[in-house]
Amino acid sequence: MTDSETYPRDLVRHVSMTTGLDDATASRVVADVVAYFGQTVEEFVRRRHAALQDKNMRNDEIWPSLIAELEHHRFAAPELTERQLRRIVYGSGYQAKTS
Repeated sequence: MTDSETYPRDLVRHVSMTTGLDDATASRVVADVVAYFGQTVEEFVRRRHAALQDKNMRNDEIWPSLIAELEHHRFAAPELTERQLRRIVYGSGYQAKTS
């Protein structure tokens, strides 16, 4: 299935018309945006952790940064502790807080 068959044609057409992109490029843009916003909390944390490490940040700087970013990301992320963030990055998944 091609991107143009996966996403609503009117959305791809709208992106194409409002940006001046051809339909194929607009379809790839839509696919990229959908993939970005389709990330789970775990995928987002792992991706951002790696990106911040690539900027030579240390974990003691990264954990607070990730906590702050999660508060403003599009998914309703649960409140995570530094320990839960470490578990996402290094294994064992995270255990959501239960009431």
